[in-house]
Amino acid sequence: MGKNDMKGIDSTSSQRRSIRLIEGVDNVILFALALLFGFVYLLLPILFPFIAAALLAYLSSSIVSRLEKLRFFSRSLAVSTVFITIIFLLSSLFLLILPLIEQQISLLVQKVPEVILWLKITALPWLKVNFSTFSQLDAEKLQQGLQDNLGSASSIVVSILSSISASGVSFLNGVATFVLTPVLMFYFLRDWETLLAKMHNAFPRSMEKRVAILALEVDEVLSAFFKGQILVMFCLAVIYSIGLSIAGLEFALLVGLIAGLVSFVPYLGLITGLVFGCLAAFFQLHDLSLIVPVLVVFGLGQLLESIVLTPLLVGDKIGLHPVAVIFAVMVGGQLFGFTGILLALPIAAVLLVFIKFFEQRYKKSKLYLEA
Repeated sequence: MGKNDMKGIDSTSSQRRSIRLIEGVDNVILFALALLFGFVYLLLPILFPFIAAALLAYLSSSIVSRLEKLRFFSRSLAVSTVFITIIFLLSSLFLLILPLIEQQISLLVQKVPEVILWLKITALPWLKVNFSTFSQLDAEKLQQGLQDNLGSASSIVVSILSSISASGVSFLNGVATFVLTPVLMFYFLRDWETLLAKMHNAFPRSMEKRVAILALEVDEVLSAFFKGQILVMFCLAVIYSIGLSIAGLEFALLVGLIAGLVSFVPYLGLITGLVFGCLAAFFQLHDLSLIVPVLVVFGLGQLLESIVLTPLLVGDKIGLHPVAVIFAVMVGGQLFGFTGILLALPIAAVLLVFIKFFEQRYKKSKLYLEA
């Protein structure tokens, strides 16, 4: 057997070892992801303050790094400055918005009897005349049912407070979450670079390059979502609230906040805002004169989101199809409740990075290439 044949055998053996190594790395990553998912699922009830603190630290870490590059900012001073600023801004925003929301909810409760009266005198007779399905509907029973539900809705805050007070564990959990989140955020933020370095050094050297590439892609996607999509949601809430206030809608803040907060699902914010805004406009004046300004406000908001906000703040880095977004939110809500809804899109965006990675590995495998 000649030297060329020996070189060919060595080359083939080396290629096979490389393929086995790649397949082994892929299996390790899949196993680690499955293990992480199971761990998070089991510990989800106690993980919320840690998740919230980690997210706040992640969003703030780039600001700390920029301050640290300045000569007069040490790491501790930069972390302390950013931490105090964020806590102050969040507390101020909460204290500013909470009384306004409470005022609008009180106004909404006061409006409900007018809505009941309109349904009884105007809407129900019209439905009986035009639709035989409603011919047997009793107006008095309808009014009594709506009034009973109104009584339940108006006392919901008292019921919640009573249940929290009755359950010492729930109360302590709420207090612990409120207190722990900023404390954990401070420690995460202070040791962020150290944590990243330890995670980087924990991976096998054979996986270092591939893991670094995946980590950069994940960071790019998460940055686009958290630092972009959240800003888009905030901007839309402000635009809708201000626009509806100028239009003269009484519940402008409430409708604007709801539409802005659910706008992370494509078109859901627009649809929700239009439905609630048009209903609020109709019951405010009992005619259609205020509905046109409401439609104009949401039309301008959607135009700004499509042309300016999303391209500027988010771009196309997330890459999730609208159907995938809706599916991810529904799965997150089904598996993990409200926390799952909040984390559904960033987790789905990260999973998309790994799916693309495994797709590339699959298309380089013998299973795909061999005829």
